[in-house]
Amino acid sequence: MSSGEDFGWRRIVVPAYGPTLLSASAAGAVVPIAALRADELGASLGMAAFVVALTGVGQLLGVLPAGALVARIGERATLIRAGLLDVAALAVAGWAPSLWLMGAALLVSGLATSAFFLARQGYMIDVLPQHLLARGMSLLGGAMRAGLLLGPVVGALAIAPFGLQGAYGVAALLALGSALTVLTAPDLTADHERARAGQPRTGIFRVIRRHARLLLTQGVGVTVISALRSARLAILPLWALHIGLDGVDSSQIFAAAGVAELFLVYPGGWMMDRLGRLWVVAALLVVVSASFLVLPWADSKGELLAVALFMALGNGLGSGIVMTLGADNAPAADRAQFLGAWRLTGEVGHASGTLGLSAVTAVASLPVAAVTLGVLGLGGLAWTSGWMARADRERLAR
Repeated sequence: MSSGEDFGWRRIVVPAYGPTLLSASAAGAVVPIAALRADELGASLGMAAFVVALTGVGQLLGVLPAGALVARIGERATLIRAGLLDVAALAVAGWAPSLWLMGAALLVSGLATSAFFLARQGYMIDVLPQHLLARGMSLLGGAMRAGLLLGPVVGALAIAPFGLQGAYGVAALLALGSALTVLTAPDLTADHERARAGQPRTGIFRVIRRHARLLLTQGVGVTVISALRSARLAILPLWALHIGLDGVDSSQIFAAAGVAELFLVYPGGWMMDRLGRLWVVAALLVVVSASFLVLPWADSKGELLAVALFMALGNGLGSGIVMTLGADNAPAADRAQFLGAWRLTGEVGHASGTLGLSAVTAVASLPVAAVTLGVLGLGGLAWTSGWMARADRERLAR
């Protein structure tokens, strides 16, 4: 971790946050049109949904191998290789002549994304001083959010003249820009990587066993947070459809909530650094859970917008919380393997959030699913609070 004396925000803006913004923009450019591209290749609605979901499957499958890869070749090399792999995968997905090839490319893109963001988290641990760790991680989460908002705008500009391939072309160029930024920016972590290169490496499953108690306590809280976040992204457009709003209304609500989140990124990091991680975890879980619980009473565009903005309040404050907690707990030895296991708890949450929402909606109804998610969040708060309070005390005592 960086010493406070030689640290400056300006020094790390481009090498730390530039690649993240560009990589997230690449993902954002194709998310809105991936299903349309699958439809062009003859997919049914259900098959299109499955093909689009393969990116998330790749991210889930990639976290543990990514940890092993970073441990072997280092963060910077992983960032460059993952970025170039993503360029190739996005290009293939955009110009694939068959549905199966597009699906395979999206799966590979998910694998590359998983490796990129795990390496980026380790990089940030090296360059940030301890007293600014949460603020730095929150800004990293903010860069991801900004990219996911910017990407669809840039991609849409290319669709009019070039069709859906235009958005994929833009995404591939953004991913290439991310890799080139890593390659040409100052290497701020070379000393850290050289020191780790001489250390013996432990197998990732042995690292998981060593930290099993932590992964089954704080890690469960991370799973709940991630499940609520992924379910939030799925339920808002579904609720807009449920109350009779059109695609324009739904997009406007999404965009407003996304912008609102960005204003709370730095305050959330400041709270984590100054007051402790528990305050932000509690705020996130209480606000997002309460939003799910009141969602069944949102019967108009204005009411749904109010709920979405309230959700954004909690989610924006919690920007970077999962990465910050991972950084707090990461051991000096075998850090990459640990971060792979830590990210796995989040990816399991992302997958279970949308799958759980779909299952409860199919069995009962969308309002019941919303209430179920709210109760899950409050249960996660009760489980997590004690562990987070203890972790805050231990961290401040160090």
